[in-house]
Amino acid sequence: MSNGPGAGIPAVSTAILAMSRHLEVRDVLKTIVASARELLDAEYAALGVPDDHGGFAQFVVDGVSAEQWKAIGPLPRQHGILAAMLHKATPERLADVREDPRFGGWPAAHPDMSDFLGLPVADGDEILGALFLANKRCPKPTGGCGFTEEDERLLGILAQHAAIALTNARLYERSRELTIAGERARLAHELHDAVSQKLFSLRLTAQAATALVDRDPARAKDELHQVAALAAEAADELRAAVVELRPAALDEDGLVATLRSQAQVLDRAHSARVTFTAQGIRALPNAQEEAMLRVAQEALHNALRHSGAGRVEVSLTRFGQGALLRIADDGCGFDTRVVRRAGRHLGLVSMRDRASGVGGTLTVESEPGTGTTVEMEVPGG
Repeated sequence: MSNGPGAGIPAVSTAILAMSRHLEVRDVLKTIVASARELLDAEYAALGVPDDHGGFAQFVVDGVSAEQWKAIGPLPRQHGILAAMLHKATPERLADVREDPRFGGWPAAHPDMSDFLGLPVADGDEILGALFLANKRCPKPTGGCGFTEEDERLLGILAQHAAIALTNARLYERSRELTIAGERARLAHELHDAVSQKLFSLRLTAQAATALVDRDPARAKDELHQVAALAAEAADELRAAVVELRPAALDEDGLVATLRSQAQVLDRAHSARVTFTAQGIRALPNAQEEAMLRVAQEALHNALRHSGAGRVEVSLTRFGQGALLRIADDGCGFDTRVVRRAGRHLGLVSMRDRASGVGGTLTVESEPGTGTTVEMEVPGG
């Protein structure tokens, strides 16, 4: 840049702050990474957001083509220099990343990198991710790093923007979780009422059967059959209440069983018919299964609370080495052209972030009066 790398920072800073009010968090992170690469004149830039399983929930890159990224393979693990930035909140400026004792190599298709600048993305003492650049486009000082202290300062400003975007996303997700928790409490209350009604009917029917035993044994027998039927229904309602009150147990039950049980609970608690089918599903990485479950829950919440649907169909099918989740309803639908404005209300921002965070894609098809179909595809592991 002719005016020096610092000249464009105020404009980029203002632009990112403005974008963060309207765009999904992954779009903001992409802008931050692309801006960092351009302003500091590097070949490669990336930002990683760690998950709880030793990998990354999101990994945004710039300077690597889609074909290159596909050839590189799975997302990196938290090790070496990345782990140092994530665990110790330590900035890293290296003359040659390959010569660092913590360097553990990279896949064959990975681009070759030498000088390296990385900063943790933090909110106070909490580390949210890592932002880093490689291969400064400039003559390198002998035995030194092309990236300067000024570069580190400028990257720090962009890291602060990334922290704001990630913190906002976390706060929004927390508000969605509270909404879902409230919905679960409401469902549990409805199920409790349903069980209470069944037990009340059971008690009255048993009393009637007792009064008829001596004078009308045939009618008493009919009443006792009704007692048995009501008892079975009450048992089903109790099982549904237990499932609803118990957190989803992906580790113990797996994605298929968890989705099936949640569909059964929702089918009982709502007037809409909720169905679930699965075909050819193989085990997926933990992060992908969790993301699919959360997307399904969000889409079901929308269908049952906002669309007025009479039928909601959930399906999970094998798709190559991965899986395709589909939630389709026959409700009122909406205009996808205004999805940006409706996105936060319907949780579409959260769903898209979950999908992209595990390497998947999310599509939404809807028109007013024709229902809505949400599809999430993940690549598998």
